[in-house]
This record gives sequence, structure tokens and C-alpha cells, in this order.
Amino acid sequence: MNPIEKVAYSLDWMTLVLFVSMLIFALGKYLYHQKFLNFIILPFNNKYVLLHNKKGQLFNWFHILLTVFQTINLAFFIFLTLKAFDALPSGNQPNAFFMVLAFLVLFQVAKLLLQFIKGFVFNTQGLISELVFSKTSYLNHSSILLFMSNVILVYIFRDSKIIIYVTIILILLVNGIGVIKLLKNYQKAMFPYFVYFILYLCALEIAPLVIIGSYLKD
Repeated sequence: MNPIEKVAYSLDWMTLVLFVSMLIFALGKYLYHQKFLNFIILPFNNKYVLLHNKKGQLFNWFHILLTVFQTINLAFFIFLTLKAFDALPSGNQPNAFFMVLAFLVLFQVAKLLLQFIKGFVFNTQGLISELVFSKTSYLNHSSILLFMSNVILVYIFRDSKIIIYVTIILILLVNGIGVIKLLKNYQKAMFPYFVYFILYLCALEIAPLVIIGSYLKD
């Protein structure tokens, strides 16, 4: 009999990442229960955004906790996607995940700074803050799907491309609903800055997705 090489995957660090993210989510639910109840029905009812989209809400602790939950799960999903498509560099998997996480954090911080700089230049700081809060809220909500997908990809259907594609479609659907509601709620406010809004959409929202898609295709 010829020896068969078996690759053992350590799930300890993956379990820890998922547990930490779940703990952050549970903490937000426990400390801000009423906000959580409005947040959980966000795709079906825009009450959360309408009630809490005020000055300073972008840096509210409930929003921060959910954004941290979203960032961890998005980075982990990207890591699992790269792993499923054999696009990860050879080496230590935890290190690869933390590299993805660090890149994602830097990207989001840089994008947030650019948004507020443009808001300052065009004197639309209030509008930009409200748009960012609304968009981030829907992204945070879709991170619940990311968490469930990550659990499935780690423990049930490892490296399943079907799960990855379904998750991406659902995330696009949730955030698409958010974009439609955002445009509907702020169409009058954004009309004088329509050209700026299109440039912002292309430069900071669509371009990164195109780059990531091209990388995965290669």
C-alpha cells in the first residue's frame, strides 16, 4: 500500500476567532437590547436607521461593536474564500488571516478618512456621516450572514464554493436593499452633489470589488 499524505487542519484558532466575534455580537445585544431589536429587522424595516441616524451615532458603542463583529467576519470570510480558491500564500494560516484582517482595517479606516475629507471639502459633513452610518448599518447586518457562512465553511462544508457564492449573493441583496432605501431617503439631499456621489461610488465602492473579483478570477 502506498502511503497517503493527510493534511491536518487545526480548527482551534478558527474556533477562537468565531467565538470572539460571537461574544462581541452578544455583548452588543445585551448592552443595547432596544437598539438591537430595531437593528435585527433592518432589511424589512428602516426604523433603526431613521431613529439612530443622528450626529455622533457613527461612533456609538453599539454601532462600534457591530462594526468590529462585521470586520472580523468579513476578514474571516475573505480568508476562507481565498483558501477555497487556493489563492492563499503558503505559510501559517493564522498569520494569513491576520494579514487579511489588518489590510481590511486599514482599507476601511482609509476609506472613512477619505469620505470625511471629501465631506469637509464639499461642506457636506452631516450628509456624509448619515450616508456612512446607513451604509455601514446594512453591512453590519449582512455580517450575520457572514458569521453563519463562516461556521458552515469551517465545520460542515469545508471550502464549499457553492456556500461562498450563495453568501455573496445574499450579502449583495441585503446591501442592495440598503442602497435603494438610502437613495430613496436622501435623493433630494444628494441631488446637488450627484456628480460627487457618482465619483465616490465608483472610486470607493465599486473599484475595490472589481479588483478583488479580478484577483480571484486569476
